[in-house]
Amino acid sequence: MSAAKEDVMRERGDAAADTPFARTNRGPEAVSLEMPEGRHSLVGTLMQTFLAALDNPPVGFVLPGGETIGTARANLVARLHFRDRASALRFIADPYLHFGDAYSDGRIEVAGDLVRFVEVVNRIRPTTRAQRAMQRAMQWLHRPGRNTQRGSRDNIHRHYDMGNDFYSLWLGETMAYSCAYYPTPDAELEVAQRAKMDHVCRKLRLRPGERVVEAGCGWGGLAIHMARRYGVKVRSYNISREQIAYARAWAERESLAGKVEFVEDDYRNIRGDYDAFVSVGMLEHVGVENYRQLGGVARRSMGSNSRGLIHSIGRDWPKPLNAWIEKRIFPGAMPPSLRQMMDIFEAWELSILDVENIRLHYSRTLMHWLELYERNVAQVRAMFDEKFVRAWRLYLCGSIAAFNTGDLQLFQVVFAPHGSNHVPWTRAYLYQS
Repeated sequence: MSAAKEDVMRERGDAAADTPFARTNRGPEAVSLEMPEGRHSLVGTLMQTFLAALDNPPVGFVLPGGETIGTARANLVARLHFRDRASALRFIADPYLHFGDAYSDGRIEVAGDLVRFVEVVNRIRPTTRAQRAMQRAMQWLHRPGRNTQRGSRDNIHRHYDMGNDFYSLWLGETMAYSCAYYPTPDAELEVAQRAKMDHVCRKLRLRPGERVVEAGCGWGGLAIHMARRYGVKVRSYNISREQIAYARAWAERESLAGKVEFVEDDYRNIRGDYDAFVSVGMLEHVGVENYRQLGGVARRSMGSNSRGLIHSIGRDWPKPLNAWIEKRIFPGAMPPSLRQMMDIFEAWELSILDVENIRLHYSRTLMHWLELYERNVAQVRAMFDEKFVRAWRLYLCGSIAAFNTGDLQLFQVVFAPHGSNHVPWTRAYLYQS
């Protein structure tokens, strides 16, 4: 199916209804549009009350024994099949956490499209004082821990050091684990990832011979791209041992070891003077309590004519990351709002030059990742187990839904020292080769 057709379907309200991603993630049972009514058990009554409190979204529940709960709406997106009543009760008590756990364990099956189901959930908003109070209580209960140097290292190890072989199955040739930039909606993943790197480099206005410092380098793709294509010298900091090893080996193969230095250390220990400061996909792991410190690191690294760019998942307003993703997938992660990001810049007299939101580009990036993941799912299962397969499927599908619904944003913020007049007159430079 073409990307243009997918976009038309989304505008029609049939988002991802017949894409490879939807077909891959349908449950084993077809979604019935009929919701038979009858007397409910105690758990069934609690489920019905739970749905009513959410204004009866187009979702149904099936308990063990076949008891069916839901509305009479004919446009059901999905039906959740609970394998035991204990899972249903835990789901009611704390859906933010226990849906992901039960789905990963196979105690909940989703008959229907997993992406569209999460989209429906993301669009639910608390409408009463009691609902808002409950949401605040759950957010407080699931607040992430502080990102100290030791805590950050532990968090990064849990997510990024699971093995480069795993990530290479679904990130593609560039090994870029951040939002791509699609010059056209139907561009391939590799084209879009390289276009993102060029987009970042043009925003930084890199020139041959300049020195760049990178806070958080992933597997090294951007650093190598900057050195190879733009002739700059790059020093990249990262606390993931697996990623650093991969990046150093990559630089050796490209004969760039003299132009790119990969340092296994925390961003807080960056030293030196540079023409550009860049951070792509790291801010989510910094923690808002450390933003001012990050700003200080950036400012002391920059001369009067230096430029900086931070690329980060974000929010339209402050809100914690989904509790299950923070606890099981991305420990310590916290996507900021733009207002929260300003703590990086204001205290250090750093001027904002440009802000761009490429949210829908991340949705498409994730779709490509999910397609590769499902193509290689047998290898993932052999590396780990079925629970891991299901957990990461939910993580990828849930992330697509979050960017589709605007629950998550993707910000690129360009900045420079206060008073710098070394700035472009127009934005034409962003779109020139």
